[in-house]
Amino acid sequence: MLHITWVRSCIGYPRRQRDTLRSLGLRRIGQSVLRPDDATVRGMLRKVDHLVRVEQSEGDDGRAGA
Repeated sequence: MLHITWVRSCIGYPRRQRDTLRSLGLRRIGQSVLRPDDATVRGMLRKVDHLVRVEQSEGDDGRAGA
């Protein structure tokens, strides 16, 4: 799992980047969410990496039954 925190304002950035933050589940600066570490989420993060901080969540690698 990825721990994603919104750290910078999106004012002055394209609408698509604001929409990407919304799609990740982020609504306000300082908010954090947990998302699975998959290709879709990684692609979204690549578009807004200058606005967020990403950390690998400890203990839960996302594999069920392992």
